[in-house]
Amino acid sequence: MSNGARHALGVLAGLLLPPLVAAGLWYGVGEILVRSRATFQISWLGLAVVAASGLVLAFLAGSRLSPIASLLGGLAFTALGILPTVELQGVRVLPGQWLPATLEAGFQTVAYSGVLLFLGVALLVVSMFPSRWRSSAGPAEYSSAYGSAPSPYLPQSGPEDATRPMYRE
Repeated sequence: MSNGARHALGVLAGLLLPPLVAAGLWYGVGEILVRSRATFQISWLGLAVVAASGLVLAFLAGSRLSPIASLLGGLAFTALGILPTVELQGVRVLPGQWLPATLEAGFQTVAYSGVLLFLGVALLVVSMFPSRWRSSAGPAEYSSAYGSAPSPYLPQSGPEDATRPMYRE
């Protein structure tokens, strides 16, 4: 795959996957929180959604697709993670009740605990490794003469040596 195609797919993944991870994380954490408060039970659906969000996040962070995907996701999560700090300074940034109740509870929990900021910084750091910006393809071409030269370490054998065993009895 060419570098242009890798980076184009990275932009596409960077625009689509972080909102899915955020929505899954907010819903899963909110579902766990609401269910545990209401019925003192474990929400298996919430745990499954958080686990699925973790898998998508791992793909975003570790994919050889392009570091642009993790860079865009890192910028989004870092911006969302900084919002609670800005609000604690007295500036109202987020409107109240802008999400459904389960998502709102999950967002409040994840944002004010610092998890969103943590994920954002982690994705930004992962995208900064120089090896992620290079293509994984090797050299474009190999010469056809590779391996055709005789080895300088083995004795040169002719047709008369072909029947002689290589070891002594």
